[in-house]
Parts: sequence; structure tokens; C-alpha cells
Amino acid sequence: MTPLRLLIAAAVSLACIATAQAKPAPHEMIASANPYASAAGLKMMRQGGSAVDAAIAAQMVLTLVEPESSGIGGGAFLMLYDPRAKKTTSFDGREIAPASATPTMFQDASGKPRGHFDVIPGGLSVGVPGVVAMMELAHKRYGKLPWAKLFEPAIELAEKGFPVGRKLAATLRAYPQMGRMPDIKRYFYHADGTPLAQGEILKNPELAETLRAIAKDPKAFYSGPIAQAIVDAVQHAPINPGGMQLSDLAAYQAKERAPVCGTYRIYRLCSMGPPSSGGISVLQILGMLERFPSKDLQPDTLSEVHLFSEASRLAFADRAKYIADSDVVSVPIAGLLDRDYLHARAALIDPTKDMGTAEAGDPPMKKADYAPQRTPQLPGTSHMSIVDRNGQVVSMTTTVEFVFGSEVMAKGFFLNNQLTDFSFDSVRDGKPVANAPAPGKRPMSAMAPTIVFDSHGRFAFAVGSPGGPAIIPYVAETLVAMIDGKLSPQAAAALPHHVNPNGPTVLESDTSVDALAAQLTAMGHTVRMVPLESGLHIIEKVKGGYIGGADPRRDGDAEGD
Repeated sequence: MTPLRLLIAAAVSLACIATAQAKPAPHEMIASANPYASAAGLKMMRQGGSAVDAAIAAQMVLTLVEPESSGIGGGAFLMLYDPRAKKTTSFDGREIAPASATPTMFQDASGKPRGHFDVIPGGLSVGVPGVVAMMELAHKRYGKLPWAKLFEPAIELAEKGFPVGRKLAATLRAYPQMGRMPDIKRYFYHADGTPLAQGEILKNPELAETLRAIAKDPKAFYSGPIAQAIVDAVQHAPINPGGMQLSDLAAYQAKERAPVCGTYRIYRLCSMGPPSSGGISVLQILGMLERFPSKDLQPDTLSEVHLFSEASRLAFADRAKYIADSDVVSVPIAGLLDRDYLHARAALIDPTKDMGTAEAGDPPMKKADYAPQRTPQLPGTSHMSIVDRNGQVVSMTTTVEFVFGSEVMAKGFFLNNQLTDFSFDSVRDGKPVANAPAPGKRPMSAMAPTIVFDSHGRFAFAVGSPGGPAIIPYVAETLVAMIDGKLSPQAAAALPHHVNPNGPTVLESDTSVDALAAQLTAMGHTVRMVPLESGLHIIEKVKGGYIGGADPRRDGDAEGD
């Protein structure tokens, strides 16, 4: 076992022990990827703020302390439960392709898709950021504290500095090639060419200045000096310059959307719909697994890994063909979640052997036919779950896409590389690809912030994770583990992972689940064992209040009163 995995294993054991001994927080709780972010969110709730207020404060801090994963230069999806109205809704802050985008923007002169890592750095991959606009919209409808107050913790931390965390330091060591990009070299590297180490103090006065401007007026992000700095960084990037204009930023609009909802066992689940594939795919996996008894779905058993892998194959096959920005293309949401359709798909699962590569189904209410996407999507992102003392619930997944996004900064924050979530193929076998780039279009996501309700309609738990396409199995596995396996939030967050995005069955290396490799191979699976770095953050309603879980693979925690 590698030193990093030994460290994670020890953290898992300690986290589970701590959770077993901890008392529920009676009033409010936040679970996020960094203690500074959790502390900022909890501080807002202690001062009478809502869960939305806490999410805004936490996101601003994450922009500073976890810039490799999320920030104001990226996008986010926020699920919200309003207990007063008994309403579940969602907010879409996904990035949008600028007017200069074309269906062939990631192809070479011969029309072939360029390499993923060739197009990520620079300006071409940058979508119009949506986090600030989305949070402004959510705050107008569900915030309680003054907007400017929510920025105070991040501004103070940016000016005074913070000790570089384990994850940020490890990321800098793991991707030394990024030190060639001028902004990363300037911000994270010493004069001798070595990156910042864990515990070193990092300040960002430029970000503090930016946050002050947004605190005064959120529109300052989309016009004036900040917007101009974004456009300049995109257009004059040292590699792959892009065509974003000030008009693209000025035109950005966040949206409130109806969530996608479904049932599993006695529970009702609501998650994010298009342009995210996360909610639909999670609900499809669970809808297919409901055919099997809970005893066959106990966490990380041979039967659970096999059955889950087969359901995942089928869901990912549908995802690749049908899901994209529903404002632009026709997505058969109701058909993909139709119970009869899912029962028919579940009938394709053989409990004794692997099916191999699954084909997309033919869901009812389909209005168009597309070619499946084959462009891979990369891991990244962060997640937070929050409940305030009035019972408002937030489950928010937020991202700059891959590590440090486009590796380009503007005014103290990193810009996303979200446009590489589009398909690099615009047409395959004479059919259009639903998730091809287009001006004003949002790229398909896998983010799956989810809120779960019990059989009486009461809040049960909130969950979500980063991980690129692996978000879907991470979240679905967690739901199965908590519902069928009766695991606590912390035990579920620490659970070894297995992933099958309709290819090899991937087992998290150096964990207990990799012991199943030989048996799975005998069932026909092609097995690979690799590190799987999730970032699950979970809150569960229990007698006496709330308990939380924070993924030991990251630096986060769950804090509450």
C-alpha cells in the first residue's frame, strides 16, 4: 500500500471512530471539502444565516483554499429544499459556451478530435463562469444575511493567508507540468522552481480585492474590470487563446430549474437535471437495482459490485447518447426515468456474468436520435452539504472542471476548462452528437447533488461528490450503502469505490474492494485497479439532530451546532 493510501486508510479508521462517538448537532451542520470553508459556512448560520448563505460563504473560501477544484471562475449546481413551502428546487450555474464556439472547435485541421490534454490549458476551453450569478439568484430567493457579509471570511483569509492544505500540496506535486503555465508558476512556485509545500502560508490580496468588488455588487463580475480581465486572460492565454467577449459575460443568466426526482425503496430522491446527466443517471441506476433484494446489495460485496456495475453500464450507455443541454436539444427525461423502461433495462442484468459493453436503450417519448458521445470527461470538482436551523437544505456541487481548470488566472482566481465537457465529435456515423459544442450552450455535466426524503416526505439526507463522470457511481453507491447497507454518513463517505462507466470495472486500489478482482474476472469483467479520489460530503437527519460525513480522501470535515 502506498504512503498516501496508508494515510487515507488511517484517516478512514479515525473518522469512523470519531463519528461513532460524536453526538448529533441539534440545530445546523455543514460538510465541505475544507475546514476553513466549513467554518465560514457555520459562522454565517450562527449569525442567523440560511443554508444558502452558508453555501455562498463556503464557496468564496474554497475559491482561495481549494482552487484546484472550484471557485468563482467556474460553475455549480445547487439543490435546495425549502421546508416552509415543502418545495425542492435547483439552481443552474453551469458555464456557457461563448458566441465564438463552434461544433468543430476541438478538432484539428483534418477534422479529427484533438487530444484532451492538448486543449485544456489556455483560453479555448473556458466557458462563461456561472457561480456568482447562480449564487446571487439563490440568495435573492433564499438568503437571509446581507450579501456583502457572506464574503467577509474569504476576504480576511485571502489577506492574512492560510496554510496550504494536504490536498493542494499533493496536487502541485502530482502535476509538475502545470508549473510551465505562467499563472501557476507565479502563484504556487518559489523562485527556485519548487512548489508550495503543505503548511506554507499562501496569501491572495488580488482575490481579496475581487471579492470586495463582488460583495458590493455581484454584477461587477460580469462587467467592468473583472470581466475585462477574464476576457483578456482568455484571448491572450499563452496557449490555445479563445474568443470570449465582454458581451458573453454580460449575457450570462443563471436559472432556477425543476429537479429530477424518483424513488428507491421507501425513499424519494431529487437531484440535478440537464444540463447535468448526474440526476438522471443516478436515478436510472437505482431504478434498475430496485429489482434486487437489499441482501444482494450490501456494500462492497461481490454481488453488489457486479450488480451495480451492470446497472451503471446501462445508465452510462443512455447518458452518452441522450443527455445534453435540454435548452438546446431534446432530452427524453421522462422516458429515461420511466419505470417500465427501467424494469426492461434491469431485465438485461444477469446476476452471474458481466454483459460487456452495453448499448443505449430506446426510451419512450424520445423525439430525436443521436450518436453516442465518445469523448472522455475528466475528474475534478468539490461538494458541500448544508442544513440550517430552520431546516433549509443545500446540496451543492461546484467545479472549475479539471485540476486548476484552464490553468489560467484572472484577478486572483482560476478560470474553468468546462468546455472540454462537450463532445469533441460533432457528428458520428452521420448522426449529430447531442453534447456537441454550440454558442450559448451548456456542456453536459455529471454533477449529482442529491436530497433524499423518507416515506413521510421528511428530509433524510443530503449527498454529493466530485469526480467527473465517477460522480454518478460515487453518489449512487453512497445511496445504496446508506439505504440498503444502513451505513452512517462517515462510513459511507469512507467506503472503497468501484466504478464502471460502460467499460472496465474499476476498483479502488489498495482497499478491501480490490480483493474481489479475481472473482469479478471469473464473471467476465475486465478489471482495473486504480486510485479513485472522491470527495463525498453527507448530512443525515437522525434523532436529536444531524450527523455528517466528510470524505477522508480530501481535507474536509463536518461541523455543526
